[in-house]
Amino acid sequence: ATLPQKRLTNNASPQETFLSSDKENSPKTVNNETDLCSLTDLEFKRETVKILKELREDMNSNADTLRKELENIRRSQEKLEHSVAEMQTELGAVKTRMNNAEERISDMEDRIMEITQSGQQTENRIKKLESNIRDLWDNIKRANLHIIEIPEGVEKDKGMENIFEEIIPGNFPNLKDTGFKIQEAQRAPNKLNPNRPTQRHIIIKMAKVSDKERILKAAREKQNVTYKGIPIRISPDLSTETLQARREWHDILNVMKGKNLQPRLLYPAKLSFRFEGKIKSFTDKQKLREFSNTKPAGENKRRRKEKTAAKTNPK
Repeated sequence: ATLPQKRLTNNASPQETFLSSDKENSPKTVNNETDLCSLTDLEFKRETVKILKELREDMNSNADTLRKELENIRRSQEKLEHSVAEMQTELGAVKTRMNNAEERISDMEDRIMEITQSGQQTENRIKKLESNIRDLWDNIKRANLHIIEIPEGVEKDKGMENIFEEIIPGNFPNLKDTGFKIQEAQRAPNKLNPNRPTQRHIIIKMAKVSDKERILKAAREKQNVTYKGIPIRISPDLSTETLQARREWHDILNVMKGKNLQPRLLYPAKLSFRFEGKIKSFTDKQKLREFSNTKPAGENKRRRKEKTAAKTNPK
């Protein structure tokens, strides 16, 4: 009984080969080869139909599952496409807002530029008006002399004109017979402030501008002008703005005097001095600073050579 069974196993029929290849895929496959061999043709056909039916049911079930998964994927894809569309819409809105913002920023920048230019023009006009007012006041004061440090009260007995007539011959003998004419002389301010211990200034209005210039030149040359032994100062009578601009040069003037550069202040507030045999003039400190920083190196080198030569070959 054993030998025929081996022979059947080695010489399997096509039906057995089909069933053996699909038995793992079928949930209810008959696993006993002996049972299959014992089946009649009708039973074998029924078993085959049963297996095919089960396979069809499994395939249908798998197809349903696959269809559901595909439907889920389709829905997910639709949601994703919808989300992408929304994102694109939002991105478009953001781009629109950005473009609008850029336009507004550009408009604001243009407006700021206009305001800046307008402000600069206004500032220039204000400066020009201030300069015109300053020039007007300086022109009104053009013939005036400004005398400082005359003691209070001396004019009560002698009068302002007599004080001035004492100052001229006492300090400038070459001008004593000139015959200067005075139009007006007064203290400034008119009323004495008891809270200010300093003497009020004296303003002398000359009949001729040329007379004022001669006196100022003589005062610069003498340097030490006095009234009854008291040091006084004689200067042009200028507007407050011009005086402030000239005061900004005082420290530099003192330094240049110490270096014998012969500094002078020209109207309204221009610094002039002699450098390397040439007259240099500057209207503001920045330009003077630039000149000081950009002096040719050869000038300093030449000056050192001149000093060395002077020491080597004394006269």
